[in-house]
Amino acid sequence: MGKFVITQRKDGEFQFNLKASNGQTVLTSQGYAAKASCLNGIESVRTNSADDARFECQSSANDKFYFTLKSSNGQVVGNSQMYESVVSRDNGIESVKNNAPDATVEDETAA
Repeated sequence: MGKFVITQRKDGEFQFNLKASNGQTVLTSQGYAAKASCLNGIESVRTNSADDARFECQSSANDKFYFTLKSSNGQVVGNSQMYESVVSRDNGIESVKNNAPDATVEDETAA
């Protein structure tokens, strides 16, 4: 089973990573000023990961592949790592779809 891990950046912002059952990070959030907003972001990932149309496949200037997950209002709620191939990127999307709905939440912040 996957898990969302909440951490706090050096600048004080909160972020989450969705980790697959093998421990690999498959999605990283933006920074949030408040932990409550970070938790809302997690709920957005749970909801939007069920909809294929919310995933946007992209490629970088150095020929790596990645995806973003967007909410219903078009805001990016998470970014993937860079992948060497389209197949690997697509497997990452499947991992988000499989892990996000039932993932536990682990809070590694002090607050």
